[in-house]
Amino acid sequence: MSIDVRLRGILNRISAACEKAGRSESEVVLIAVSKTKTAEDVQQAVDAGQLVFGENKLQEGQDKIPVLSDELEWHYIGGLQRNKVRKVLGLFHVIHSIDSLKLARYTNNVAADMGLKPSVLLQVNIGEEVSKGGFNVEELRLSFGDLLDLSHVNIVGLMCIPPAVIESEDARVWFRKVAQLRDLLEKEYDVSLPHLSMGMSGDFETAIQEGATYVRVGTSIFGSR
Repeated sequence: MSIDVRLRGILNRISAACEKAGRSESEVVLIAVSKTKTAEDVQQAVDAGQLVFGENKLQEGQDKIPVLSDELEWHYIGGLQRNKVRKVLGLFHVIHSIDSLKLARYTNNVAADMGLKPSVLLQVNIGEEVSKGGFNVEELRLSFGDLLDLSHVNIVGLMCIPPAVIESEDARVWFRKVAQLRDLLEKEYDVSLPHLSMGMSGDFETAIQEGATYVRVGTSIFGSR
């Protein structure tokens, strides 16, 4: 099956999930994750109308972004190391993986030095898994005031990768907890956090029903890696 056919299928499923949830399709942005795929593969998706893409690794972004249209929007969704922050800021429009106050402060300082104010999401380790990075719920609540003091990053929401589940329905509890945390932070700190980045190929419809605004889909568009 071609990339454009698979892409249309995902967009149709997003539309159906939005309808089921009583949401407008305009509230949900599909991030086509081109991890391990070539610039030519990305171009096929572009030709089919897709303009928003995600990468997990800096090197892949460095290979693809410069050779593709400037009109594309690129999201960095992988783990972010301090020594790569400057290069990531120079390439990507949105960062989904700020996973600690320390990293947020460092990113803020680099952005100030570069004259930038990137949009960032805070990664939440909602299942408190040892194998995953991110703020736990209490840690984020306690440090959120300090995060808001950072003047060179624009915090636009939360991101999560929930614990692995067999059925997509089993991920619902985790997505709901992230949405509730977002609502709590908005109320406690009187701020707007419009974005929830949650849901991938296996569970994005459930994530949409629980409020996701960014869904990160790779394999179901580009095929197996």
